[in-house]
Amino acid sequence: MHDRKPVESWMTDMDGVLIREGHMIPGADEFIRRLRAKDRPFLVLTNNSIYTPHDLSARLTGIGIPLPQEHIWTSALATAQFLDNQRPNGTAYVIGEAGLTTALYDVGYTLSEADPDYVVLGETRAYSIDAITRAIRLVTNGARFIATNPDATGPTPDGPQPACGAVASLITKATGVEPYFVGKPNPLMMREGLNKIQAHSEVTAMIGDRMDTDVLCGIEAGLETFLVLSGVTQASEIDRFPFRPSRIVKSIADLVDEV
Repeated sequence: MHDRKPVESWMTDMDGVLIREGHMIPGADEFIRRLRAKDRPFLVLTNNSIYTPHDLSARLTGIGIPLPQEHIWTSALATAQFLDNQRPNGTAYVIGEAGLTTALYDVGYTLSEADPDYVVLGETRAYSIDAITRAIRLVTNGARFIATNPDATGPTPDGPQPACGAVASLITKATGVEPYFVGKPNPLMMREGLNKIQAHSEVTAMIGDRMDTDVLCGIEAGLETFLVLSGVTQASEIDRFPFRPSRIVKSIADLVDEV
């Protein structure tokens, strides 16, 4: 790889990098503390659209990771910003929870089932077949189809459960309409994040545990990429992908001294 400039700004995934199944991954607290102590621009990016940044900040702080909400960038926030740029003060039928509905409300969107501009699909703890049916009918009748992220499953203590990408496929199968996914690996989410912290891709690094979202998103946005093996991707799986991260480390603890 060509030589890169020293890293000045950082982006990191949350699940599998900072936390796993609700518990802090060792080293995550010190990594965040060093970023804050040295006043480094940074964002924690997550495809999870269920929670607001305030909720996530409280949850992370509660398990020992001191993370203010202004350093959190969710797929819900990215989706709301995208829709505000595309069609300001529009209307949307939303399948999701407070993280998504609050983000849309904050940019001036009206949530409606009556001939909305968009059907917006996010994450929820329990997908309703009635809500999915309503979304199918609205998309069939011409509503534009947006989804917060393409993740097919999400982790739970009991094992994987269907996530936004899987439900999006169901709606696509029923309507023939593909959604526009705003979250990772769409580099749009990364570019919006870079703008938020006023960082340049040449001096920014992305840390993630998924090759197919975090690393791919970082590469496509021109960032240095670090894959941690503390989450989804196993070392034996890396060579299956046609792209590689800049570096592979066991966990975020190995990157504390890089800050």
